[in-house]
Amino acid sequence: MDNKCFINEAFTYAINEYLSSKNLPESEKYNSFFAVVIRSLMTIYDELDILNPFYFNDETLLYTNMTKYGYGNVEIDELFKELQKYYDKENDDGFIFIEKRLVDMFIEKYKSMNLSEDEINKFRILLYSPKAQNPLMVSYNFLMANNPNEIIDYFEKQLEENVKVEPEPIKETLNLEAYEILKYSLEDIKNMSANELDDVNKKVYNYFDINANAINKKYLLDKAVYDYNHPKSALSTGNGYVDILFILSIIATLVMVIFIITLIIL
Repeated sequence: MDNKCFINEAFTYAINEYLSSKNLPESEKYNSFFAVVIRSLMTIYDELDILNPFYFNDETLLYTNMTKYGYGNVEIDELFKELQKYYDKENDDGFIFIEKRLVDMFIEKYKSMNLSEDEINKFRILLYSPKAQNPLMVSYNFLMANNPNEIIDYFEKQLEENVKVEPEPIKETLNLEAYEILKYSLEDIKNMSANELDDVNKKVYNYFDINANAINKKYLLDKAVYDYNHPKSALSTGNGYVDILFILSIIATLVMVIFIITLIIL
């Protein structure tokens, strides 16, 4: 593959630098700028996302892989062109430009996924700064950057500006009478967080023996609260029709008893 050009000379050179030194992590070549660019890309994406298109000589596949988190084709073109200029020693400012575009790529991934601190740090240590992963990178950063902290400061600022703010959970309020039955006041409910109220709601459903996962749980709760506040009389069976028949039978019995007593008296 060395004698073929993939994307451009600079990108091909960078991949070959990485491949020829990947088993020598302390070597100068592995920690050279072009190899670190490839390593950074492989941290943002996957190793195969970068290498498979190279092996198959499929530039379209590379663009597809590198845009999967939302980074645009135009921006990728700019990165490759700037990498070539830097390779040709046409523009020393390309060092900062390329590093910042790599940060932008990572931020697109950061915005679309829940990355752990370890995943963030794997990318952070590949950035050129006074605290870079390798002393060669530290030295190169002091040589090329007017401000040795420019890249790492840019990265931290982008992280801060794109931090994910989790939406406040919505408080689900149940039948207020149910809370009162369990000795919770309206003021108590208002002052609870969504998580605290969720715990209380579970207690409410459990108190009324209702499955908290039931689709009609709120209807069942309303009915249970009504029944709690309107207890049936001792003579009630719970069935209105049966109750009527039961009452009529009692009345008929009383009438019969009164009739018999009247006959006896007479």
